Amino acid sequence: MSKQGSAHQGATRDQERVAVGETLEVEIERILPGGAGLAHACGHTILVALAAPGDRLRVRIERRRGSVAFASITQILKPSVARVEPPCPYFGRCGGCDFQQLTYEAQLAAKVEIIRDCLRRIARIEPSEHLPITPAPAAWRYRSRARWQYDPNRGRLGYYELASHRVVDVVECPVIVPALQEKLTALRAGMQAHTLPENADEFQAVTGDDGVSLAPPTSEDEASERARVIGGEHYRFDADCFFQINHQLLEPLIREAIRDEHGEMALDLYCGVGLFTLPLARRFTRVVAVEGSPTSAEFARRNLAAARLTNARIQTAHVGEWFSRQDNSLPPIDFLLLDPPRAGAEPEAINGILSLRPRRISYVSCDPATLARDLRSLTTHGYRLDSVAAFDLFPQTHHVETIARLTC
Repeated sequence: MSKQGSAHQGATRDQERVAVGETLEVEIERILPGGAGLAHACGHTILVALAAPGDRLRVRIERRRGSVAFASITQILKPSVARVEPPCPYFGRCGGCDFQQLTYEAQLAAKVEIIRDCLRRIARIEPSEHLPITPAPAAWRYRSRARWQYDPNRGRLGYYELASHRVVDVVECPVIVPALQEKLTALRAGMQAHTLPENADEFQAVTGDDGVSLAPPTSEDEASERARVIGGEHYRFDADCFFQINHQLLEPLIREAIRDEHGEMALDLYCGVGLFTLPLARRFTRVVAVEGSPTSAEFARRNLAAARLTNARIQTAHVGEWFSRQDNSLPPIDFLLLDPPRAGAEPEAINGILSLRPRRISYVSCDPATLARDLRSLTTHGYRLDSVAAFDLFPQTHHVETIARLTC
């Protein structure tokens, strides 16, 4: 047999050895976008859930896709120096937190490397040597917004199990703020007393300076909107519209996104309840803001009116559709800010931005991969990436908020 044939047969045997259900020993090299640990074994790339960089593990292959295998930990043979004992009893079952096994310093380092990896691999941009990340003031009890799944048939209230739609029954969640924990406890009491709303399969809750809004509500007070003061601006919202989950970091986030921008015309895309719209309206002669959710758009209008800002106009439309209706009637855009959902900006939105050619862009993103994808489109059409900064709005998870600033 030729050497080439022998090598091919060996590679085939290696691939056969990595079968679903099989266990093997691996060492975790680093954390990848998406939060999995990266290892290599038997000619395969192994992605291990809930790992720490430097772990020596015995893992079980759960599924395969070509030469990539997805695995779970069956035994920690030698823990990484970055590994800690997760304090939450639901860790590993609940799909909400996937970084509790890491020290907070290791979480921040992993998130910076995730952003750098996406910039290199997807955007084809070499990131600067120093990529700053602002840590959360509180690594626990920081979430001011929660979505709880309800399974009345099994009497469960909590979060979805990892990679499933089974509900993990959660008594206490260590990442939500105390007011939300009190609301979760009250809902659990209602579940036991069979007084929760009929046909409800989930509850969304958000806190303000004046209490908790819940949807669907179990009382008249819970149906009320709430308010939060951030950077001197007053925002009203409720559980049915989007508002960022980590309120402690919003003031520095807004400062970085806008900096000292000012001028004649600003465009705010995916504006929500006007988190960035209000400060923009104080700096620009005219602001146009676009939001697809009618509920959020109405709150944005009300927040502008309460602030007596009459120079901003809210357009209720999905951003891509709004661009398709434009007839070049907008004046030159000095500054454009976009804060899209995790899926990133739709292609019609990116094409619309390129057609307007704003002088400066601030892209606020909660997903480094879709951010990098959209940056690739912008930088290949004449924009230059000036800076990237990260904010840890989501401790104990692999998610991270990133602000990229570009100029034309």
